[in-house]
Parts: sequence; structure tokens; C-alpha cells
Amino acid sequence: MVLLNVRSGGRQILIHGLVFVLAGLVWGLVVPLTPYPRLSLTAHIQFVSNGMLFLVLAIVLLTLPHQVGVRSLWVMLLSVWFTWAMALSEVANAWWGTNQMLPIAASQAGATGGAPWQELTIKLTHIGAGLGLIVAWSLLIFGFVKQPVETSGNTE
Repeated sequence: MVLLNVRSGGRQILIHGLVFVLAGLVWGLVVPLTPYPRLSLTAHIQFVSNGMLFLVLAIVLLTLPHQVGVRSLWVMLLSVWFTWAMALSEVANAWWGTNQMLPIAASQAGATGGAPWQELTIKLTHIGAGLGLIVAWSLLIFGFVKQPVETSGNTE
């Protein structure tokens, strides 16, 4: 078993970001084939934009000096998985047509609402991903704002 460190975790986030973008590009081909193409387009945008977000997160972690710890990295990875659940729920929503969590897109799509469990799935995945991303980016910012550890050879 490989222990998680900032380098390996940053690399995992980078790979997820790349796969998110690829999934978004491939999903873009399917958009017009779904019952609710406007909601399908939302999934496409989520995949690509979150993929780019994770690419930036990973590149920052891997290239710039910071004080992000392993526990913070675990939270960042968890936010990646929550975001996968959210993006995949939007793929399903291209067939479900829920309208409670994304009312503007649903209205534009002509969605009339899904079954209660479908509406709940969309809500929970969006709330989890949203909160996870807020916490992950807060931890990233804190890791850059936090004072660097003093070393004995530093005379500043």
C-alpha cells in the first residue's frame, strides 16, 4: 500500500482532472441525444469546468511551495469524489428531468420534475460536491497563507 503524500495526492487529483475533462468532451457528443439536452449540457459543462478546476488545484499543489498537509489533501481528494457523484448525477438528470436543485436549467430544458428519490439524489450530490469544493479550496488557500516552517539555516 502506498502512503499518501502531497506529491502522490496531487498526482491523483491531476489524473482525476484529466479524466473529468475527457469525460466532458465525450459527453458533449451525447448531449443532443438525451431527452433533456439543456440538462445534459449542464453535465458537459460540469465535467469540463470541474476538470479544469482540479487540474489547477493539482498543478498548484505540485509546483508551488505551500504548507498543505496530508489531512487537507485527503479532504481535497474527497471533494474530487463528491464532484464525480455530482457530475454523474447530472448525466442521469439528462433523462430524469428533475427541477428542484437546478431550476433555471430545468426551466430552460422544459423539465417537469423527477421522482422524489431522483430529486433527492440531485440535491445531495450537488450539496456534497459544493461543500466539499468550498472546504478543499479553503484548505488550499490556508496552506499558502500559513507561515512556512522555520528552518535553522534561515536567517531572515
